[in-house]
Amino acid sequence: MFKRTSAAVLAASLALAAAGCGDTGDDASSGGGGSKTLTVFAAASLTETFTALGKTFEAAHPGVKVRFNFGGSDSLAQGITQGAPADVFASASPATMKTVTDAGDADGTPQVFTRNRLVIAVPPKDPGKVAKLADLARSGLKVVLCAPAVPCGAAAKKALAAANVEVKPASEESDVKAVLTKVSLDEADAGLVYRTDAKAAAGKVKAIEFPESAKAVNDYPIVEVRKAPQGALAKQFVQLVLGAQGRAALTAAGFEAP
Repeated sequence: MFKRTSAAVLAASLALAAAGCGDTGDDASSGGGGSKTLTVFAAASLTETFTALGKTFEAAHPGVKVRFNFGGSDSLAQGITQGAPADVFASASPATMKTVTDAGDADGTPQVFTRNRLVIAVPPKDPGKVAKLADLARSGLKVVLCAPAVPCGAAAKKALAAANVEVKPASEESDVKAVLTKVSLDEADAGLVYRTDAKAAAGKVKAIEFPESAKAVNDYPIVEVRKAPQGALAKQFVQLVLGAQGRAALTAAGFEAP
């Protein structure tokens, strides 16, 4: 499954570079002389915060368009090692970042810029009557989790083990947004997602904190990609994320200081 996901990410990334299509706006590189496109691969849980920071970056760099490829960190990392063009990689775990550094595709040492922890997400009416992590093991409850290779899945496995709770998920999703979507559409009774994703989906899901989440906090590292097409801009974007504006945006979204 993950090989197919990785291939899909790589194909989409190559198509993005060739055709100039992406997640935000029109292709600045086709808009005239001096225009440049900065490509950022980032964990799905960073979607809202990085999209906002991308707009901040564009405002400070006329003629530059920031394009994002959001998804599961494992698939994004594999895409980079297989040649997908990227300038910056922001991962939801050191383990998935290690895929890139071990392949020699990181320019410098990754820096941890934020942290995140899990909550239980349930539909607003909470049909499964979930109150604590142990409830997820209840017979008949439909629970969705991230796949184990994805950082949110690895964190879920760690938190469940810490609580000595065994869950048989109805499905294992490719990233945290897919879990959140199933819960928000009432296709699942509960799912483990990041606190920040539940906050971004306020009104569509209800977040339930649980103490075992402290045993599975994820560090988020960021790095410039080696041989980045826009190396100078990549360094500046990383500095934005690491700086005061980046910290403020991340804190407002519910992320924790590293």
